Amino acid sequence: MPSAYILTIACPDRIGIVATVSTFLAVQQCNIIDSAQFGDPDTRRFFLRIHFEMPDDGPGRPELERLFAGVAATFDMQWELHDAGRKSRLMIMVSRFGHCLNDLLFRCSTGTLQAEITAIVSNHADFERIAEMHGIPFHHLPVTKDTKREQEAAVAQVIEDTRSDVVVLARYMQVLSAEFCSRYPGRIINIHHSFLPSFKGASPYHQAYARGVKLIGATAHYVTENLDEGPIIEQEVSRVDHAHLPDALVNVGRDVESLVLSRAVRYHVEHRVLLNGHRTVVFR
Repeated sequence: MPSAYILTIACPDRIGIVATVSTFLAVQQCNIIDSAQFGDPDTRRFFLRIHFEMPDDGPGRPELERLFAGVAATFDMQWELHDAGRKSRLMIMVSRFGHCLNDLLFRCSTGTLQAEITAIVSNHADFERIAEMHGIPFHHLPVTKDTKREQEAAVAQVIEDTRSDVVVLARYMQVLSAEFCSRYPGRIINIHHSFLPSFKGASPYHQAYARGVKLIGATAHYVTENLDEGPIIEQEVSRVDHAHLPDALVNVGRDVESLVLSRAVRYHVEHRVLLNGHRTVVFR
C-alpha cells in the first residue's frame, strides 16, 4: 500500500510554485490526491496544501525531504511534511463545563476525529471518573494566583511526558501566562463565546439576554499571550429570539461551542490551518 503524506507550504507569492511542486512530486512517482492553494493579495504570500501518495518503491520520506529542501530554498518556503496516517496526540484541559470535553471524547472514540487523547488536565476533579471510563490519564492540578507558575510547570511536564502535539482548552477557565503561551506557539487551541469584547466577565449569556441578542456564536483560535486575540481558526453562529430565556441561550451556546471546537481541532490535526500573520488560512 502506498504511504500518504500532507505537504504544507507558505512562501512569498511568485509564478511557478504550483508547477514546480507538482512536477517534483511527479518525478518522485508521487500521486496527488487533493490540493488547495491561496495567494493573499495583501501580504503577497502564497499558501499550499497537497495530500499525496508515495509508492513503496518511491524514494522514502527522508530522501523526499532531502530532495525537496532544494526546491523549498529556491522559493524561500516555510514547509512541513506530515504523515497523513499518523493520529495527532491531543492533551485536553478543562475546568467544570464538560460539553466540549465530552464531544471530543466521543469524536475520538468513534474515529470521526483522527486524534488520540493523551491526557486530561483540570484544575478541578470533576471529570476524573469520565477520564477513567475512557482509559485516559487524568491530572488534577489545582491552581491559585500564588501557585500559577508551579502549576503551569506541571502542565508543561505532562505535555512533554505524553508527547502531545496540541493542547485543547475545552472550556479551561484559567488565563495562561505569556511565558506558557510563547512556549507552545500554534499548538494551543481555545474556545469561547463570541460576545467578546461585549458582555465580559460572569454570566455573559444573562447579559446577552438583557440586551436582547439575536445571535449566539463561538470562536476557536490559537492561544497567544494576548488574551482571546490569537489567530482565529473557526467561528459559527446560531439564531435565537425573544423566546430564548437565559438557560436556553446557555444551551445553544454550549452546542455551538462544541461544534466550533471540534471543527477547529479537526482542521488542525488534518494540517489544514496555515498561519498568515495574525490571521489563518484554513483549507476546508
